[in-house]
Amino acid sequence: MPTIPAVMPPLPRDKRWNRGYAPSTAFQWLNAGWHDLLVQPAPSLIYGFIVFLVSAAIVFGLFAFGWDYILFPAFAGFMVVGPIVAVGLYEKSRAIAAGEPVSLVRMIFVRPASGGQILFTGVLLCLLMLIWMRAAVIIYALFFGLRPFPGLEHIAPMLFTTPIGGAMVIVGSAVGALFAAFSFAISVFAIPMMLQERVDALTAMGTSMALVWNNRPVMLTWGAIVLILFLLSLATGLLGLIVVFPVLGHGTWHAYRAIRR
Repeated sequence: MPTIPAVMPPLPRDKRWNRGYAPSTAFQWLNAGWHDLLVQPAPSLIYGFIVFLVSAAIVFGLFAFGWDYILFPAFAGFMVVGPIVAVGLYEKSRAIAAGEPVSLVRMIFVRPASGGQILFTGVLLCLLMLIWMRAAVIIYALFFGLRPFPGLEHIAPMLFTTPIGGAMVIVGSAVGALFAAFSFAISVFAIPMMLQERVDALTAMGTSMALVWNNRPVMLTWGAIVLILFLLSLATGLLGLIVVFPVLGHGTWHAYRAIRR
């Protein structure tokens, strides 16, 4: 009778991750991301411009098809899938550190060490984004019933001048914060890890969550930086993404390299 060979668990490595970073370290990562942008800036800026065009096209499509009621959840969902979109920026930062040539072609046609696992992670993040958007619609229905979405010009008075609207803002913000924290934790380091290491998607996401949890002060600061810069990009009609997205992408790579050992 054939026997099943035993599977040896992976042995722990020394210095699996660093701890004890001060919150101000997040600004060093941001500065490092800016420096990577300035190294042959054209590929990074073109990459950011492509992200801007795709984002603008999605927003236009939402209005064209009358789906503007999911505009704000879609903006929030962008932050969920952002790490997978930034994989080309991670590749540029990796190439700079390794002394390899940098090109837009290599940034777009990335060959991650984990192969198709990075695509599987992208699918999981997209599913999480869809769940987030569906949750936002359900919360609206729970507070306002089957009333049609009043449109963007009327949504602010409805939310901030009525008791029901205020309650929905509180509940929606709480639910959104949970989604945001979870998606940030499982994705912020998972994609850089799979770019550099041969690891499966679930292990990468679990490790990413562990890295974030063990470096909460600095990662909370980094998350706040990402949120503030993204909101500034929205205030510029998404044009800010051309510069902000590459800087954050390169900065995330430096955050990963600083924490991951």
